[in-house]
Amino acid sequence: MRDRDHVAEIDRVLKGQATGRDSVVSRSWRRCVERHGLDPARPSPAHIVTAAELRSHREQSERLIAIARSGLGALFRQVAGQNYVLLLADAKGVTVDFFGDPRFEGELRQAGLYLGSDWSEHLAGTCGVGACIVTGEPVTIHQTDHFDLHHTPLSCTAAPIFDTAGQLTAVLDLSLLRSPQPKASQNLAMTLVRTAARRIEMANLMAVSRRDWVLRLSSSPDFLEVDPEAAIALDAAGRVIGMTHGAQAALGADLLGRRLDEVAEARMDDLPDLMRGRPAEDRVIRLRDGRALFGHAIAPPTARLPRGQPLLPGGLSSLAGSDPAMGALLAQAARLAASAVPLLIAGETGTGKERLARAIHMCRAEAAPFRVIDCAGQDAAALARLDLGDEPCGTLLLRGIEDLDAPAQAVLLRRLDGCKLRIIATARRDMAGAVAAGAFRTDLFFRIAGAALPVPPLRLRQDFDWLADRLLRAAHPGELRLSAGARADLKARDWPGNLRELAATLQAAALLADGPVIDAADLPPPLLAPAPRPDPQAELQAVLEACNGNMALAARRLGVNRSTVLRRMRRGGAAP
Repeated sequence: MRDRDHVAEIDRVLKGQATGRDSVVSRSWRRCVERHGLDPARPSPAHIVTAAELRSHREQSERLIAIARSGLGALFRQVAGQNYVLLLADAKGVTVDFFGDPRFEGELRQAGLYLGSDWSEHLAGTCGVGACIVTGEPVTIHQTDHFDLHHTPLSCTAAPIFDTAGQLTAVLDLSLLRSPQPKASQNLAMTLVRTAARRIEMANLMAVSRRDWVLRLSSSPDFLEVDPEAAIALDAAGRVIGMTHGAQAALGADLLGRRLDEVAEARMDDLPDLMRGRPAEDRVIRLRDGRALFGHAIAPPTARLPRGQPLLPGGLSSLAGSDPAMGALLAQAARLAASAVPLLIAGETGTGKERLARAIHMCRAEAAPFRVIDCAGQDAAALARLDLGDEPCGTLLLRGIEDLDAPAQAVLLRRLDGCKLRIIATARRDMAGAVAAGAFRTDLFFRIAGAALPVPPLRLRQDFDWLADRLLRAAHPGELRLSAGARADLKARDWPGNLRELAATLQAAALLADGPVIDAADLPPPLLAPAPRPDPQAELQAVLEACNGNMALAARRLGVNRSTVLRRMRRGGAAP
């Protein structure tokens, strides 16, 4: 009687009568008869491909099977003991991987819930895998939703898996041999397969994009790093070269080939700011339609600096353009980043010392904590109360180490004894001179300065245009640009506040400009008069004496090339 009722209902659907079935099911029934020529009154056993055909299907899906298998195993353990069977079918509907209770192997084979079963709609009729392949959407085909009488005891919930180009590549199916419960009982199964499919897509994107930037996206900062909803892969030009299916829903269709700045108010230069060195809630990406998402950027093992600079770890790749002194500094930082050597980063205020420290931290241990202690606000008692943490891969940044008085220096030295955090200190003055003058403890200096990284001031950098353009984009994501006159004005300034002052100046100029071009008249005047400069030859001689005549070391102190030091020495008659 039940079989006759099922056939009669399919006949009513074919005649256009409403029966209460989901539209996905009704449309599939029509395809089964009108397109595939199937007969609902004639049960068909499971369709199993030959061993040779199965081997071919598995070989073609080998990489996806390897990527998905650990996730599928974890999913099956979640439903173990509830008589579920987990199938991974390829885009043609053939089951290429399988998780099930071996005690029911015979029944599972007979039902087609096994390796090699072909669940394509034209053979199996309406079923979870087949309907999912046709619609590209997650579906539940529950009991008599199935077209074929052989399958009506089953309950099948399936979700599609897309490749990085947006093409359906597999279907994940969670099935029951029999379920006395109503269709709504499979809502949890739907949540599980959709989540697992999304994670498989994410793992696949990460596996095929090892040499590219990956930007992972979430609507919540809490899940950004543990379970993001979407991701895109980007080439060096900032164009989308891969994506998860969720990225299309988040950023819109036709993503492939589009630039990042076409879909969001962000550029490739901004990606290092979206790495784990910053709190997740601060890593906001504004989309062009006004929405906001949280972003987690993952750098490739090496990322190329602009205009032919050497390969550097991704956290360092956005700190400089074609400046030779910064290039040499970043190359040193890259070599030191993987070690536990304590670092002293010295430079004038606003030169980017903390940003360099964060970039070094991200090269060494992206997932580890980055703690900051502002030394200007710490006395001995406050330092004694601080919890320095105990994470062996983390970083402790001591900002403005020169601001500690003698009692605080003594306490810090004791607190650092046995500290497992990697120490990076920043200073605005010459700490070696402070030690020589007795203003800073020698033992503490050597505890924090295993290697020194002197950051050159803005007035000595040769990548000013690159820096100005990048900071202008950060201040105003539109198409605003500097006129030749404005650029010349900026280059002529002394910049005692360095990058911080330049960023503020450009932000103000962007607000003052009437059109798309910032002219010299739009630039706010310098806030401080240029500081008196020492005589260049006298300054050079003093640095050379401090460096015992070592021209390479003197060049690093001055933030110039060795050839520049030699040229100045010859000009002053100090070298042949």
